[in-house]
Amino acid sequence: MSRAIKQAIVTILTAAAALAFAACGTTGSGSGTTAENVAATVNGKEIKMNEIDAVINQQARGQQVPLNQLELAAARLQVLDDLVKQEVLFQRAEKEGLLPKEEEITQAINEQKVQNGMTEEQYQKMLKDNNQTEQQLRDIARRTIAVKRLLDRVGSKVSTPTDKEVEDFYNNNKQRYVSSRGVGLAAIVVDPADNGASDDAKGEAEAKQKIDIIYQRLKSGADFATVARERSEDQSNLRGGDIGFFSEEQLKQMGLPAELVSQFFNTMQTGDITAPQHVGNGQWYILKLTAKRLQTENLTLDNPDVRKDITDGLVSQRKRILSEALLQVAMSEAKIENKLAADIVTSPDRMGGLRPVTPGASPAASPAASPAATTAPSPQASASPAVSPATTTTATPKKQ
Repeated sequence: MSRAIKQAIVTILTAAAALAFAACGTTGSGSGTTAENVAATVNGKEIKMNEIDAVINQQARGQQVPLNQLELAAARLQVLDDLVKQEVLFQRAEKEGLLPKEEEITQAINEQKVQNGMTEEQYQKMLKDNNQTEQQLRDIARRTIAVKRLLDRVGSKVSTPTDKEVEDFYNNNKQRYVSSRGVGLAAIVVDPADNGASDDAKGEAEAKQKIDIIYQRLKSGADFATVARERSEDQSNLRGGDIGFFSEEQLKQMGLPAELVSQFFNTMQTGDITAPQHVGNGQWYILKLTAKRLQTENLTLDNPDVRKDITDGLVSQRKRILSEALLQVAMSEAKIENKLAADIVTSPDRMGGLRPVTPGASPAASPAASPAATTAPSPQASASPAVSPATTTTATPKKQ
């Protein structure tokens, strides 16, 4: 199984409905006739209004306030723009022979279900909650993987930065490379609430019993990361319980007792674990000290992690720019007809006949942002595997 497929499927299982290319049965637009239900075409491939509304409805889950007519028009235009870009890139990937085989899609989805501890019952519930069929999910997976492969192929043309480029970036951004005082932690979490975990403790008594059993297992020498993957009721279980690096102030803001925070910076040594901690939100935690830094230090290029971080970041930034250029070329070569936009221009008073029927969602919220919306240059950037390069975000290199 290729790395690209594994990365792509992570997004598919967690946000499938938000990327709905196939009709999900959600309506609320137009008069229902075939012609008026078509929002746009890309080289003859239709994008329907109910596909757009499916995305907006997914984003608005749990919200009660409906969009007014102008908000709905803005939201639909933006979502449509994203779907057009996705369709353009998918068609290009298809033309270049990058579509995955059916068995690759099946294997990738099955692997992700296992990795997330998702039973078949939970998988079917996810599909039902998102108003999707398994075939629709497979169609989304096919598109996601194909576009990811296309971006990977283009990104493979990027060259490695020279030593001078790395040094120049470091000299212009020394403030980013500060090793702050703090501690690294991993956690095993048990939540008495019903959270749908595969090993879910329900109720206070069951949660207390479970955390005590886990603690005894750890004291007997069990590997913390293994136990976290098997029994923790938190998404950090996918990382063996790793929850990050924190300053003293951040730990206090998390609600940890001051005495425990003091132990992290004093008596506890790297590798030590705490006894079960009952925190303010009702959950039980066992914490492991994975790193300990008592002084703030400036990092230099002699640190291999700094050099690697800058190199990787510059490569990612180049890939982002190259992906954006690919999108622009693909858009210019495609025959695109935006019927929704044209209808609004023709009949601005009625905004294309749009009615405020969709539950509330921010008009700015959409599966992807335009390339112009990407943040200021930074060495580190990563393109989302599920959508077009327009979803690329920019992050600064890691620094601790």
